[in-house]
Amino acid sequence: MDDIEISKSSKKDNIIDVAKSIGIKKDDLILYGDYKAKLKVNLDNPKGKLILVTAISPTPFGEGKTTVSIGLSDALHRMNKKVIGTLREPSMGPVFGMKGGATGGGYSQVVPMEDINLHFTGDFHAITSANNLICAAIDNHIYFGNSLDIQEVTFNRCLDVNDRALRSVDLGTRSDSFSITSASEVMALFCLATSLEDLRKRLGDIIVGINSKGNYVYVRDLNIEGSLVALLRDAFLPNLVQTLEHTPVLIHGGPFANIAHGCNSVVSTKTALSLADYVVTEAGFGADLGAEKFFNIMCRVGNLKPNAVVLVATIKALKYHGGVPKDEIFNDNIEALKKGFANLDKHYENLKKFGVNVVVCLNKYDTDTSEEIEVFKEHCQSKNYKYAISNAYSTGGEGAIELANQVLELPDNDFKTLYDTDLSLVEKINIICKDIYGASKVNISDEMMNKIKAIESNNMDKLPICIAKTQYSLSDDAKKVGVPTNFEVNIKDVRLYGGAAFITVLLGNIMTMPGLSRKPNCELIDVIDGEIVNLS
Repeated sequence: MDDIEISKSSKKDNIIDVAKSIGIKKDDLILYGDYKAKLKVNLDNPKGKLILVTAISPTPFGEGKTTVSIGLSDALHRMNKKVIGTLREPSMGPVFGMKGGATGGGYSQVVPMEDINLHFTGDFHAITSANNLICAAIDNHIYFGNSLDIQEVTFNRCLDVNDRALRSVDLGTRSDSFSITSASEVMALFCLATSLEDLRKRLGDIIVGINSKGNYVYVRDLNIEGSLVALLRDAFLPNLVQTLEHTPVLIHGGPFANIAHGCNSVVSTKTALSLADYVVTEAGFGADLGAEKFFNIMCRVGNLKPNAVVLVATIKALKYHGGVPKDEIFNDNIEALKKGFANLDKHYENLKKFGVNVVVCLNKYDTDTSEEIEVFKEHCQSKNYKYAISNAYSTGGEGAIELANQVLELPDNDFKTLYDTDLSLVEKINIICKDIYGASKVNISDEMMNKIKAIESNNMDKLPICIAKTQYSLSDDAKKVGVPTNFEVNIKDVRLYGGAAFITVLLGNIMTMPGLSRKPNCELIDVIDGEIVNLS
């Protein structure tokens, strides 16, 4: 059976019973049918241990972080641990594009799969609407006289669809562009806000333009924060669902990690930590992106301390980073596999810079040979890595028991962020690009330096940075797989996100509005006899 068939054939518990298992009463739920609900409670008394799941540099095959995250949650649940998973909401861009959904796979899934991957509880629509209300208010203000003296608009529209034609649009009076909703500042601040009042403040702090004196103009100057909070009020409540094995999971927020900060909401994570002894969360794409931003951005905002990190790898990805072309990935090639371990080692080394303890997890596929798996084990042993093999895709939580035991055996760590936010913006950029990516030089044009100086002159530079770059390489060039050396990175843009309270730095040719692939998933998905098919 494929993923959606497994999901549909599963027996789900009523969401009221799932909530009861973690101490949540029916009165504290807003029900969306029998299997989805929003939590009315916003708890901020973290007592549980936080486990982060990340991965080596991703490939077109997918490495299965979500599958491992769900499998690990189910394994801990089987071991009678009080556990909650916390994941991001899927964007419909990848669902209808190339990557597909984000509910796991095989027998390691969250359900109801088709609901979660499509409209779910409407959070993405609310965020999109709030974002575009800001844009409408900006242009309306300018139309009716522009008393705020906005000379340059710095905030753009968004849509939760991959649409390359919207990368540049003509509004008649000026040009504009769309980002995908997952890359919007409203999505970012929504996930970083700690309360509705904090959400209101962050929305007001969004910078929408620059006046003739070079000063910033904010959303609060447009007097629309109340309307924005009204749009986002219900969306701000975390969503409760379950795995195939009835483990509770909070799914909330959905920023991408290549063009945004890549973590689920602070509210859902802290609520889960207040309810459970163990919380399994995930950061998007490779550890150079999602994990780095989780540590340096989300952990600062939420005052979070991860207790363990799982670094996911696959045989396919290791061979790909060892130089094997996509169409030869299933051929035997032990030498390429060994060469690909360099990528694993680089990510492991980077994670240790944050003072965290790491378990390396091989997400096993049926195509992996016994020889390849043995070579993987030998490498981990030679490096003194704690490691485990996960079969969660095929056998659910039972297949991740080994991983769960390794995680539980990890000692306490001494977590730390990588840089002090009081450092200059250029210093922070260099630390990430050189210490994490391995770049030899960061190229900053005069135009980009002027943007940096403008941020500094407005005393807004003492913030974390969020670097947007390709997910497929440690460099800013997707073709440089493995562990590239002696490379330079090029700053394409610098954007101040006042509401999210970080500074986004775009590298290389990264874009915040993806396009559909030549053969996108939207050509396959259908409804037959009332049932959705080919959703993955």
